[in-house]
Amino acid sequence: MTKRVVWGALFGALAMFATGCGDECVDQFDCRDKGTPPEGQVFACNADNKCELHTLTPAPEEDAGTETDAGTEVDAGTDAGTDVDAGTEVDAGTDAGMTVGKGGACTASGDCMAGLRCEAATCQSLHIALTGTDGGTRALVTEFDVPGMTSLSDDAVASAYPRFGPGGAQVAFVQGDVTGPTGELAVRALPLAAAPTVLTAGGGTRIRYTEWEPGNVIVWVRGSSGISTIPATGGTATQVTATGTFPDFGPNGVDYAYSVSGSGIQVSTGGAAPAPLAGTPTSAEQPHYNRVTSQLLFLANPDGKTVNFGAEATPILKLYSLPVTGGGTPTLLADATSVAAGAGTLESYIANPNWAPDGSWVAYVRAYYQLIGTAATLCGNVGATLCGDTKGNVLFIQRVNTATGATEGAPLSFEDEATLPSFSPDGHFLAYVKGGQLYVQRIDPATGLDVGTVISHPKDTYTVLTNEGDDHRPRWQPR
Repeated sequence: MTKRVVWGALFGALAMFATGCGDECVDQFDCRDKGTPPEGQVFACNADNKCELHTLTPAPEEDAGTETDAGTEVDAGTDAGTDVDAGTEVDAGTDAGMTVGKGGACTASGDCMAGLRCEAATCQSLHIALTGTDGGTRALVTEFDVPGMTSLSDDAVASAYPRFGPGGAQVAFVQGDVTGPTGELAVRALPLAAAPTVLTAGGGTRIRYTEWEPGNVIVWVRGSSGISTIPATGGTATQVTATGTFPDFGPNGVDYAYSVSGSGIQVSTGGAAPAPLAGTPTSAEQPHYNRVTSQLLFLANPDGKTVNFGAEATPILKLYSLPVTGGGTPTLLADATSVAAGAGTLESYIANPNWAPDGSWVAYVRAYYQLIGTAATLCGNVGATLCGDTKGNVLFIQRVNTATGATEGAPLSFEDEATLPSFSPDGHFLAYVKGGQLYVQRIDPATGLDVGTVISHPKDTYTVLTNEGDDHRPRWQPR
């Protein structure tokens, strides 16, 4: 595949907290969502974490990693044909029972082809929820195969971080002061008819890292540390931990995992008090359950290695799996790399991982950078002369043994300059963001290879945000 565009922030939790997630950027990659700069100039992240134009000397060569058109992605589907037109039905799903096409009659979602769910006795497209901007921050929903996004809040009200509830009939999001202490957690029913119902306010701390489905309550992080929950029907919010971030629910909707800076992964099982997961490094963060196996996915920096992109120290993260029951010795799924190149080295680290629902695949981003002495520059940025044709980031998918959690075969390079991968609940589609646009690609769950044409959601109204990492990962409506 030869596809290219943009990556958002790849920093771990510590880097996000140090920079402040309300900032416009933390490095030059975040500024690529600003569009195509004038010839001879580049958008760069200044000391105030704002994107500004800088003049290049000499002017950049053609195809040096810069977007050619901020609104119409060039070569977004070279090996897959043209993008799917708005409203085109996707021929998806050959699994047993998944035989009813879009618009057909159904009694359960298992009747419907992949990418579809049974709603009002009819097979309809799954929705994707994500955060974008049209000058203001917006929590958005869209049918995965029909471009055209809808804001969950009024135009005059900021919103962010939409999360579907179990069953997919409701979506929660933060509205109002989405980057400050007075934001509100709200819920709205789908289809969008009645106005949002406010469940709770931040109470002096920012509401972030929200999660819901498959949980039986909505969970969020208070500011930078400490987890709270509330029922979807409202009531009193409950503080369940004093520290921690990146909460994620187990498939039973009760168990949950989260990470604590300097302590690693904590797990609550069956409503019991959280306890450290044996074997996880103290640097472990961003745990992810899948819906079938006992393997937990997480990032860690056991070597304690960091590099500086400008003034910020970024941990060099690796990707692991580990049984969530009992723990043990973590299995390395994707390592950091370092290869001699000219006067320095060409290196990489891992970010933004996510499971396929059955744990048979993992998707992640490998971020490439050059290191000369102690100066690190992300590939694709000005001055990254050792990178050659290596892209700044590459989205990979890796086959995983569902019994052992170990890799099977080599990783597949899926998409250049893409980020925030998200598998559909049936495992037949992979959504991701590049160039401020949402893309959805059907895949063969047996091989991981592309099937058919890529679906592009042009940023004609909304630019999809990526600068807050997993908080901005697209979320699929459950089947």
